[in-house]
Amino acid sequence: MFKNSAKLLFFLTLISSTMIVVSSNSWLGAWIGLEINLLSFIPLMINTNNLMTTEASLKYFLTQALASSILLFAILMSMMSMNLISQFNFNQNYSSVMINSALLLKTGAAPFHFWFPEVMEGLSWMNNLILMTWQKIAPLMLISYCFSINFMSVVIILSVMIGSLSGLNQTSLRKIMAFSSINHLGWLIAAMLMNENMWFMYFCLYSFLSMTIIFTFNMLQIFHINQAFSLKINYPLLKFCLFTSFLSLGGLPPFLGFMPKWLVIQSLVSSNQIFLVVMMVCLTLITLFFYLRICFSAFMLNYTETIWNFKMNYNNLNLSVVMTLSFISIFGLLGVSMFYLII
Repeated sequence: MFKNSAKLLFFLTLISSTMIVVSSNSWLGAWIGLEINLLSFIPLMINTNNLMTTEASLKYFLTQALASSILLFAILMSMMSMNLISQFNFNQNYSSVMINSALLLKTGAAPFHFWFPEVMEGLSWMNNLILMTWQKIAPLMLISYCFSINFMSVVIILSVMIGSLSGLNQTSLRKIMAFSSINHLGWLIAAMLMNENMWFMYFCLYSFLSMTIIFTFNMLQIFHINQAFSLKINYPLLKFCLFTSFLSLGGLPPFLGFMPKWLVIQSLVSSNQIFLVVMMVCLTLITLFFYLRICFSAFMLNYTETIWNFKMNYNNLNLSVVMTLSFISIFGLLGVSMFYLII
C-alpha cells in the first residue's frame, strides 16, 4: 500500500484527523477534522494503474463535500438558535436531524447509502478496509453526541433492510461487503441507543471480522464469487477458514460474530424495544441467507480448477496471519464463554 513516502504521510494525516474529531470540544473543530480526513483519504484511494479509482475518488469527494457543507450549515443554524450569533429562531430538532443526516451521509448508512457500494467497487481491498472501518469512527462519534432517537430508529430499520435485500443479487465480493457494512451500521446505531461501550465493542468486533475476510481476499486477489469457488485445492483449510469467517460476519451463533449481536439484542429487549429487535433479527436473517448460499455452494459443489491457480504461491507469513485471524473468528465465542465461566 505504501509505495512512496506521500502515501505514508497521507495515512498518518488520516489517523491524526480522526483523533482531531474525537478530541475536539467544538463542532467547528470537528468539522475541520472531517475535512482533513476527506483530503487525506483521497490521495490514498488513487492508483495510477487502475482507472476505476479515479471515478471512485471523485464520487467519494463529491458526496463527502456535500455532507460537510450540510453539516456546517446545520452547525451554524444550531448556533443561531441558541442566540450565539444573532436573534434568528431555528428549531433545535431540525438542526439535530440535519447534523445527523450529514454524518450518516458520511458513514454511508441508509437511506444515504447511494454512493457507498459504487465507491467500494472501484477501490483496492486495503482501501475498502479503511473505508469500512476507520472512516466510520469520526462520524459515529459525532452522531453519539447528538442522538435523535425517533429519527435514528427509522435509519436503523432502513439500514438493516437495504443492507440485507440489496446484497441478494450481487456477484461482486466488494459490493457484498459494502451492503454487509450498511447492515452492520444499522446494528451499530442500535448499539448506540444503549450506551457508548456497547457500540464501541460492536465496532471493534466488526472491524476485526472485516479485517479477517479482507486480508484473505487481498492475499488471494479475488473480487467475484466465482473466483472464490475455485480456490487453490492445495489449501482446502484456507477455503474453509474464509467461508466460516463469512458466516461469523453474518452472525451465525457458534462464531464470534454472534456475540455483539447477542449483546445488542439482550440490551434492546431489556429496554422494551421489541419491535426494533424483531425487525432487525428478521432482516439480518436475509443477510445470513445469502452468506449461507455462497458458503454452501463453495463447500458442497465440485468446481473446476484453473491452471493459473496451481502457479500461485502465497506468502507463508500472510497465510499464517490469515489463518490465525480466521481461527479467532471461528472459535472466539467459545473462548470468551469458557473464560466467563472460569471467572
